Amino acid sequence: MILTAHQPAYLPWLGLFHKIALSDAYVCFDDVQFERYSFINRNKIRSGRDETLLTVPLLSKNHFDKKIKEMEIDNSRDWRNKHWKSIYLNYQKAPFFNKYVDFFEELYKKEWHYLIDLTEYSLEWFLAELGIKVQYARASEFNFERAKSDLILDMCKKMNANFFIFGALGGDYAEKDKFAAAGVKIYFQEYRHPQYRQTGKDFLPYMSIIDLLFNEGDKSLEILMSGNISKQDLLKI
Repeated sequence: MILTAHQPAYLPWLGLFHKIALSDAYVCFDDVQFERYSFINRNKIRSGRDETLLTVPLLSKNHFDKKIKEMEIDNSRDWRNKHWKSIYLNYQKAPFFNKYVDFFEELYKKEWHYLIDLTEYSLEWFLAELGIKVQYARASEFNFERAKSDLILDMCKKMNANFFIFGALGGDYAEKDKFAAAGVKIYFQEYRHPQYRQTGKDFLPYMSIIDLLFNEGDKSLEILMSGNISKQDLLKI
């Protein structure tokens, strides 16, 4: 079984979906410490010739003592209306906006209490729309031990995985010899960002997945996988 893992992310970028698409199972790291200024609670969308950062405000008091699953959204701020207006104004003329508009209208009408519930709900929808089928689990549902490379190896053992996909930075801490000794193959993702049509002049990479969906619709999975390793090729390693 091919396994990968990542922290939850708000309106994730394309690279995360490529990593999940290569996998049989995906673990959400919801029980690690929240990191400020990361992409856990924010992401970028296209705004004319530039980009706009959409950030979900959080009640960040004592955040150094809190895990991601414990982070509460600051609903005293009108972030839902702001985000929906930004998405509507910037994508209403995109070719496939009407195909997905109902989901986003509904998403931003709900009052979300915990960030993890918002990111999990939207991730499940994104995966379904892209046609990516994967076993999903939260890390907090298990008792993974140790840290960094040893934690990943413990995760593989407890989930019966014989292949793990790291992000590009995994090479900085993965102890390859331990994985080899345990019979677990590893792969370090190097995502090559594809180009696709966008509403605006000049292509801007590293936008949220919604940018691709609104502009390319049913072709989105094919596009985000293009120029990158496929699951079939990964299994040949």
